[in-house]
Amino acid sequence: MSPPISAASLKHTHRLIPSRYPPTGILDLITSPQDFEAVAELEGWTNDRISAELGVLSILPAPEWVLGRANATAIMAAYCHPHETGGRFTSSDRGAWYAALSIETAIKETVFHRTKEIAESGILETTVQMRQYLADFETEFHDVRASPEFDACYDPNSYVAGQQLGATLLERGSNGLWYRSVRNPGGECIVCFRPALVNNVRTGAHFEYKWESHPEPQVTQISAG
Repeated sequence: MSPPISAASLKHTHRLIPSRYPPTGILDLITSPQDFEAVAELEGWTNDRISAELGVLSILPAPEWVLGRANATAIMAAYCHPHETGGRFTSSDRGAWYAALSIETAIKETVFHRTKEIAESGILETTVQMRQYLADFETEFHDVRASPEFDACYDPNSYVAGQQLGATLLERGSNGLWYRSVRNPGGECIVCFRPALVNNVRTGAHFEYKWESHPEPQVTQISAG
């Protein structure tokens, strides 16, 4: 069964990523895939640097690349640098642009995942700075917010059902999904499968997450953006 489709006219969605990744990059500078190698050489980009910031560009076919506009590098990195275990609706083979409809939900979601990663190291004593990206959407998403038959996608401990649904919908040409936040009850999120649909991306505020021997970090906004 396929989820219903809802029109999504969304302004100021929120994505948070570690600020160690630069806000601009090589894909902001070029307008076609054919120019990539020349610009990379001119700018002194190495394969290691490209992989670190963008991931593996070959994950996406060249016609899907977003190029020559503000924050194109940040958009592409979301797709070409998937997490090794995937996300709620995406596998480790291809990433996507995950975002929340409120900054509170974005913080809750990212705090959960960062805390899990840090706890696995056995040391809950660290600080991470996060950069906010705002983006707009004028598209249609498959909507699983109010469909009980897709409740398995909200398992707090497993992505299996969500990844299976996401893979099926991606293969059928879906733009992505609109879903309930698992880490912030009452909040909502989207995952966009298509880079070209992530519009008007701009940087926002910076936040600091500080863990002091406790799984709940202190969250501080350190710049307004």
